[in-house]
Formats: sequence, structure tokens, C-alpha cells
Amino acid sequence: MIQPTDPTYPEVRYDRFARVGTPIPTLRVGVVGRDGGATKWVKLPADPGTFYIQDVSWAGNSTELLIELQSRSRDHRKFLLANVETGEVATAYEETDPAWIDASYAANAGLEWLRNGKEFVLLSERDGWRQAYVISRDGKQRTLLTKDKSDVIARGPVDEPGGWFYYTASPKNATQKYLYRIKLDGQGEPERVTPADQPGTHTYEFSPDRKWAFHTYSTFDKPPVVDLVRLSDHRSVRVLEANEEVRKRAAPLIPKPTEFLQIDIGGGVVMDAWMIKPKDFDETKKYPVFFFIYGEPHGQTVLDDWAGGQNHTMFHRMIADLGYLVVSMDNRGTPAPKGAAWRRAVYGSLGPLSTDEQAAGVKELGRMRSYVDTSRVGIWGWSGGGSNTLNAMFRKPDVYQVGIAVAPKPRPELYNAWFQEIFMRTPDVNPEGYRKAAAINFAEGLKGDLLIVHGTGETNTHLQITESLVDRLIELNKRFDYMAYPNRDHGLREGKGTPVHLRMLMTRYLLEHLPAGPR
Repeated sequence: MIQPTDPTYPEVRYDRFARVGTPIPTLRVGVVGRDGGATKWVKLPADPGTFYIQDVSWAGNSTELLIELQSRSRDHRKFLLANVETGEVATAYEETDPAWIDASYAANAGLEWLRNGKEFVLLSERDGWRQAYVISRDGKQRTLLTKDKSDVIARGPVDEPGGWFYYTASPKNATQKYLYRIKLDGQGEPERVTPADQPGTHTYEFSPDRKWAFHTYSTFDKPPVVDLVRLSDHRSVRVLEANEEVRKRAAPLIPKPTEFLQIDIGGGVVMDAWMIKPKDFDETKKYPVFFFIYGEPHGQTVLDDWAGGQNHTMFHRMIADLGYLVVSMDNRGTPAPKGAAWRRAVYGSLGPLSTDEQAAGVKELGRMRSYVDTSRVGIWGWSGGGSNTLNAMFRKPDVYQVGIAVAPKPRPELYNAWFQEIFMRTPDVNPEGYRKAAAINFAEGLKGDLLIVHGTGETNTHLQITESLVDRLIELNKRFDYMAYPNRDHGLREGKGTPVHLRMLMTRYLLEHLPAGPR
């Protein structure tokens, strides 16, 4: 990385980066006494440089470590019990999946110990849904706790004296999140702890005795409120942060509720979506539409919480008030709690499926809502959303007229191994999947107006990945616009004024190439 020092003789910084198909870091686990001394290294049953370590913790006692190993492609994981005194390593549990075991990065990680370390609670998607199991320490006995055909969103703690396992879920609405609990013996039905009259997103931080929790509640249109609740009846005993100042400042910017809707594109695929309308909206007229896309397995955009999935909500409200409908949709492959088949539908190639389903969603939305002008459609996204913006502009040029791609990765074979190999393995074993996924291979399809934005200090999506696309578009004699922010990284936050400058750049580009206002 070129450092912003003397421009004549700049300094260079080197950052470790494992590209797809190249050697990944060699990891090991050791234990050292609190007073120092020699390190005792665990003899892991895997070849160096072939695995990742997801979790390391004490295994319910002070002599054994729990080590979660995941294979390089994340299709195999083991929970190991390593005795730090004898050096013995045993496998407590392992599982495989043809696609991947887990791509949530946090939801399935680790486990909760029970009964003095004799059993543990683990999340697994082995039966098609993310469910909770109680498993014996030797892995020989397994009891399913959550039996409904729905997903656990994330694991909560165990209240062993009370006999409960807590977890978050939303069986009927993939955009929301609530606290549930179920008996540790697997008997009875799950209980929803979060009150039924509070639709939205709820998160909890539990007290050590599992009797109290810091509770945060928000919706897409309402800033979070943090209070202390008693878990037995969810009674609020003290409001810790009401965010009144934020509410006062936000109220004029939210003249009407955001609409959440479902878009059925056929084939059993129903996508969640939200729509922000202009403050002077007139349903008898037709409005241009600006779509916000991510569409990859790392995150949802359609969430009923204050961050709105990707935390661009206030920008989107400003765009809407200029005279646009702003819409976001979650296609298959996004990590919605809709079952493992939904999440793994993109296995083999990121890009083709999301592009097809998003374009189908545009057309269906136009059919559903008479005020949607499908002849005036823009799209934008960041990172994976930037890649999907390129795919939309290149592969569906008759659907989208304007695109803004921020920090995209048009060549997935040059991206990092840690992320890309989960979903596509490597080009050596999946060359066709990489060919279909690479937006650069479809650049000749560009017809509309395209703005590409990138930071030259990228340590995530390296500049050369985007500049190779720039070279390709030049070669094709395509008209496009390109903005490089010097020495900014993937979040484009460095430097005074950068976040505002970027949003104003995007706004100007949209206004110039997709004029606002109804017809």
C-alpha cells in the first residue's frame, strides 16, 4: 500500500492478504501460565494452512480447551477438546455439508456448557434449519431442542437453574428479531419472551444469573430505546437510554411510515422488501425508483431496525424526498432466517442468481404498484452490493438505466480466500462458477450511466480489482464515470468530509442521469 507521505519518494506498507487459491495463514493454539513460562502447544489434527479457527474457550473446566476448527472451504467443522496438561485431543462433535457449514460468522459459533461440562448446547443447520441441540461431551448423544421448521437467528445463554435456553428468532417475519426460550429438557413449546405488541428488532445483554437483561428495541422508523428488563415477565424497570434527542431530530425526516412488503417472483421465491416514499408522494403519478442492493451472504438489507440493514437509511430518506421511490430487496443467498436452502441457493457462483432475482423483483414491483416507473430505474450498492450493481448494469441493461457501484469486486478470483472460497471454492475446482460470477466478463453489456467509486487505500477489495474493470471498459469504448478517493479504505471514512462528499457525489450523479420527480 502506497502511504501518503513524500509524493516523490512515497513509503510502502505491506499488509497480509490471502487471495483466493493462495496460501492462507498457518494457525496454532497454545496455552501459557498467567505468570509466564513455556507455551504448551496443542497438537491440532489438521495440516498447517488448511483450516480456520472459529472459537477457542475453556471447555467447562480449567484443564481442557474447546477449539472449533473449520476447513478452508467451511464445509467441515470439528469441536475439539484439548487437554492442556496431557496433550490429548478428542473430537466432541463434527459435521459436514456439501456447500458450507456456516457463513454467519457469529450466529453458529461456539457453544454453551451444561451440567458441569457434561453436555453443551450447539447450533447446527444439519437438518435444513438452524436449530439448537443438546449434545453429550463425547458427541454420542444428541437431542433436538428447537423443533419448529424455522431458524434460530442467534444463540443466547443457558439458564441452567431455571431450566431454559434463550435464543433469538422470528419464525413468521425474516426482517424482525425477538427473544425466545425453550426448556432444556426439550419438552413443551418455545415461549416468546419479547412482548407481542412490540414488532421490530430486539437485542439483549444478559446478566450472569439470567434474571435481567439490557434490552434494545428499535424499528426501521424508530430509534433504539435501551432499558433494563426482568426476564421472567419482561417488565421494564428502568429506561437507560430513550434517545429523545435523536427522535426529535429524526421526526421531520420521517413524514410517513416506511412500507415493508413481500415480492413474489414465482418459483416459490418471495423476497422481503422495504420502500421509502417522498414526503409529498402522490400515488396517482409515476416515480423513478432507486434500488439499494447488497444481495450477498454477508448481510441482509431488509431489516426492521433503525440501522435498516446497512445503515444508509437517512441518506435514502433524503434521496426519497428529492422525488424518488427508494427500495431494497433481499434475494435468495442473503442470510435471512428462511432455512438453509434459501441461504445456500447461491452456492457455486455469487452474482448470477442475485442479478436474475433482483431484476425479476423490479418487474414484479412495477406490476404490484402503479406508481412505480419501471422505465426510470437506478441501482446502487457497496462492496458485494457494488458487485451486484455492476452485474445489474452489465447483465440487465434493459432494466436499469443508472448504476453507482461503490468498492465493488468485479473479479472474485482476486478477492480474499476467507470469504470467497466459502461460496465458490477456488477457480481450480470451479472455473465456470468464477467465470459466471465475474462482472468484468459481462462489461460489454453496459448501456446506461455507470459511476464507479473506489478508495485507493483498499485493504479489502484491492484497487487493482476495480482498475482492471476500468481498463476493460476503456478497451470496450464504454462511457462511464470513475471516482477514486486517495488512501481511503473499504469504508471510505478516512479524511475530513469524505462521507458527506461521497453522498453528495452520488446524489448529483443520480439527479443528473435519472431526473427526480413524478410524471
